[in-house]
Amino acid sequence: MGLLDALIEDLATSPPGSPLVFVSDERVGPLHAEPLVARARKRGLAAELLVFAEGEASKTRETKAALEDRLLELGVGRDAAIVAVGGGVTCDLAGFVAATWHRGIPVVQVPTSLLAMADAALGGKTAVNLGPAKNIVGAFHQPLAVWADVALLATLDEERFREGFAEVVKLGVVAQAGLFRRVERERARLASRDPEPLVDAVSACTRIKGRIVRRDERELGRRAVLNFGHTIGHALEAASTLHMHHGHAVSVGMCVEARIAVEQTGFPGRQLERLTRLLADLGLPTRPPPAVDPAAVLDFTRHDKKVRAGRVRYALPLEIGRMPRGSSVTSIVEDEAVLRALAGSIDEARSAG
Repeated sequence: MGLLDALIEDLATSPPGSPLVFVSDERVGPLHAEPLVARARKRGLAAELLVFAEGEASKTRETKAALEDRLLELGVGRDAAIVAVGGGVTCDLAGFVAATWHRGIPVVQVPTSLLAMADAALGGKTAVNLGPAKNIVGAFHQPLAVWADVALLATLDEERFREGFAEVVKLGVVAQAGLFRRVERERARLASRDPEPLVDAVSACTRIKGRIVRRDERELGRRAVLNFGHTIGHALEAASTLHMHHGHAVSVGMCVEARIAVEQTGFPGRQLERLTRLLADLGLPTRPPPAVDPAAVLDFTRHDKKVRAGRVRYALPLEIGRMPRGSSVTSIVEDEAVLRALAGSIDEARSAG
């Protein structure tokens, strides 16, 4: 029995709700959600499928409202459950719908991208964007279960597959040097989609993020370490009007924030080189697009969720696998230091180009 067959059996044996409302986008729906709906109905379960347009541009209040309108038309009550089938956008959007429909119904996450398996489906963060401001409206709503099958990664194109490595590497930097070393050692097998190291990587990410979230579900402290690379990353996405893919933006964001950390926390320069080399070997960008305006990126960081009293806070590593402890999990970084790191990275991009 395959993992997704086991999912249907689990939903039939211990139903989280009825009907089961599968939510997916227009690309993933025909590939994975429609077959799951057919299996569920064959097993005697009441199942519906809601589909929305693919892409980050759909992660809006308007799309959420359209999905909710369909739920109302279908007469879906508080005894239903949502099954999110897709990548990071679907995990966030469908999870947010589940968090607010009848003040909260169960959600089961079925991630279909490496990025979602390593990060977005885990931890209960759900949200939509407001224009370029990423994840600014949302709720914490833990999934009832997460079913991740690396076999589904075969349907991803190369670029979408590789962007997920950004979140795997991030977890190695912020929480487990051993994971970082395994990714370094297995980079060729991982890039070739070898199932064995992929299962190991996804399992490690699940354990690491699960341990952090259990201790700080609502990001009042330690969970903020998971934002390494995301302050600059989200700002780069916003500066590109969301045309820069999330994994690519996080990869560049980690490299820029690690440059800041060299100045601010003593992050070793040799480890910055290791980080940059590993991301590049995994097919990820390590510098911002040459045309990016550092001042514009800096301005977009002020929309970040970690802004406190008008000051932007960054999750900066001390070394690979080690972050600050106690009340100093995140640090205030002066604008000049951020601009230096951005400008230096952009200059390198222009020279390389």
